[in-house]
Amino acid sequence: MESQDIKPRVPQDEHIVENKELNIWEALIPVFALVGMLAYNVYIYGGDALGGSNQFVLLLGGGVAAIVGVFNKVTFSQMIEEVSENIKSTGSAIIILLMVGALAGTWLISGIIPTMIYYGLQVLNPTIFLAACVIICAIISVATGSSWTTSATVGIALIGIAQALGVHLGMTAGAILSGAYFGDKISPMSDTTNLAPAMAGTDLFTHIRYMLYTTVPTLTVTLVVFVVIGLNIDTTGSANTQDILTALDTSINVSPWLFVVPVLVIVLIVKKTPPLVALMAGTLLGGLAALLFQPNIVASIGGGSSLNFETGYKGLMDAITVDTAIPTDNEALKGLFSSGGMSSMLGTVWLILCAMVFGGIMDAIGALAAISKSLLKLFHTTFGLFASTVASCLALNLTASDQYLAIVVPGKMYAQAYKDKGLAPENLSRTLEDSGTVTSVLVPWNTCGAYHSGVLGVDTMHYAGYAIFNWLSPFMTLIFAAFRIKIRQLVAHK
Repeated sequence: MESQDIKPRVPQDEHIVENKELNIWEALIPVFALVGMLAYNVYIYGGDALGGSNQFVLLLGGGVAAIVGVFNKVTFSQMIEEVSENIKSTGSAIIILLMVGALAGTWLISGIIPTMIYYGLQVLNPTIFLAACVIICAIISVATGSSWTTSATVGIALIGIAQALGVHLGMTAGAILSGAYFGDKISPMSDTTNLAPAMAGTDLFTHIRYMLYTTVPTLTVTLVVFVVIGLNIDTTGSANTQDILTALDTSINVSPWLFVVPVLVIVLIVKKTPPLVALMAGTLLGGLAALLFQPNIVASIGGGSSLNFETGYKGLMDAITVDTAIPTDNEALKGLFSSGGMSSMLGTVWLILCAMVFGGIMDAIGALAAISKSLLKLFHTTFGLFASTVASCLALNLTASDQYLAIVVPGKMYAQAYKDKGLAPENLSRTLEDSGTVTSVLVPWNTCGAYHSGVLGVDTMHYAGYAIFNWLSPFMTLIFAAFRIKIRQLVAHK
């Protein structure tokens, strides 16, 4: 089945560069250099590290990798070619990021996001909020096959509700991503769910059924943890809910009809509409809703006192492209009533481009293949094979900065090893998803980590600890391997 995720796609025949001149220690030099430089940079800049300094550190890491490559007979032109291919593969993701910024802008001034917050505050309270975030995002993500779409639609609204309720934004983002990646992992419409079995040599629905053994317990534990957190959460924000509801009602024209726009966007994605078309439709429909429901706000943003063609055009274009805000005297709403449009995504675009430079050079010099091969040689037992696969996926999410390479490279490297151990290919495909797909969002410079951090407006390091489903998944697959729970053997065909 064709994938409907809005992430950049990587072809299943992705070329993996091998270099016999390069040994494992040389392959690890750029990794150690990058980790050391990033650690120091975060120590110096703290939460501001993603403002630009981390991006340059990724380029410095790429420079170190390039030096290693030159000493191992890799030409500069080969490295640049691989970097170009990497950047090319992120082209759709970059355009999508810009469109998400545009959509957020029109959904703000049209009142769509404030209306979601208005009704959400009346249904959700801090006690059940985090668990509800997991469930809501899991349902949307299963339906769409896309964690990215889930963040860009209901995720943004849930972050707004969390701000109004006074719930920790890192916890909220972690809950959103836990649910979103549950769906991304098991939906037959997700590209990673299709890619993993293709790499391992099994079929889609065998892969999905086999994944449920580890995925359902992981989601259950995640929900239990968020329920416990909800029962003990500081609910000071709920005391101000009525004031916020009143301020929302007086600042915008609240109407349930505004829900038509996000519902239509989700329907378009479920119906296999190309994601860019769906996001563009959502942006334009948001703009139309703004003109119909919030004409005074559009006129004010457009620099006029009444709506006409000029103020309407300028108001919508500003909302789509630059920083805008709905006027309000309520301090709690000022953060909720602002959006950066397409310009707010430029920092994330910058991060992705720099990460692709590092990942491209690492691939060009043969470092990615060398690291995976060395990890494969470290283990000889069945558990060791699973552990090696998990380690490879994590290492590639850190070094290649790309979720797809974290599935493609280990998938190709380990397929024969699983057969040699008499293990069915669904063991490999499940492990690729349990450790490659879901952990990508925990790495700030990975395309997934950069995207979700940019869309939700929460730093990766602030939500990583609360993305329980994401970091628990690789541990769950290792527990199953250690105790040989549901480890299917390869059945020979007679």
